[in-house]
Amino acid sequence: MDPTERYTAAAVAASAVVIRQYSTSFSMASRMMPRRVRPHITSIYGLVRVADEVVDGACAVDPRAHLDGLESATERAMQTGFSTDLVVHAFANTARTTGFGTELTRPFFASMRADLTPAPHTAESLAEYIHGSAEVVGLMCLRAYLHGVAPSDYEALAPDARRLGAGFQKVNFLRDLTDDELRLGRAYLPELTAQAYAEALADARSDLEQARRGIDRLPRDVQRGVRAAADLYVALLHRLEAAGLDGARAGRIRVPATAKLLAVARGSR
Repeated sequence: MDPTERYTAAAVAASAVVIRQYSTSFSMASRMMPRRVRPHITSIYGLVRVADEVVDGACAVDPRAHLDGLESATERAMQTGFSTDLVVHAFANTARTTGFGTELTRPFFASMRADLTPAPHTAESLAEYIHGSAEVVGLMCLRAYLHGVAPSDYEALAPDARRLGAGFQKVNFLRDLTDDELRLGRAYLPELTAQAYAEALADARSDLEQARRGIDRLPRDVQRGVRAAADLYVALLHRLEAAGLDGARAGRIRVPATAKLLAVARGSR
């Protein structure tokens, strides 16, 4: 390895540590990705997680300034190909290698910034938030899946990538109801009744089902990992349905480790 390659490898390894610390589900699914893709998915989710933690309470002093600084550092690294921040460097390397830019990162950071001044969402503002916080992440991953294999398929596959990201985020809203409302003061789904909860579950299920139909159109070597991630969220959706609104408000619904392993095993078939 030359010095740049060694540094980038260390940066990707740092992002992998971040993912393992915060999300066993994505860590499991990412390990099922082929070697050509795995570092890029790791790098994308590493930066996404750092930004999430800035706005979700890890940063006690002036989180807006830190988020703005993170975005500036990310854009600078995407231009220059280097950052002294390992997670930023890994992400920028992926962006430059796979071919996405600020058309995806700026909506993401805009949605993260919206979390710092929580207010009840309208249907329009929620759709914009979901696009920036989740759909663009799906599009970043799609660039990684197609890089060096079928980049010309991006436009045809983009709608499914967006729906998968949206489905993940809608499930997250329902999983995190108590923490979002009580600790963070956020109301992604204001005035949530039992009927509205059921409708939100159906909406998330529709996104996941539509997106899953597109998995077979992805390069064969990434289908297993993407399907495993989707199946993990379907398993969580089933538990949210069984718990109902009262159960979801009583505490965060989780998929036990054994059930995660079963979901991953199903996705690998």
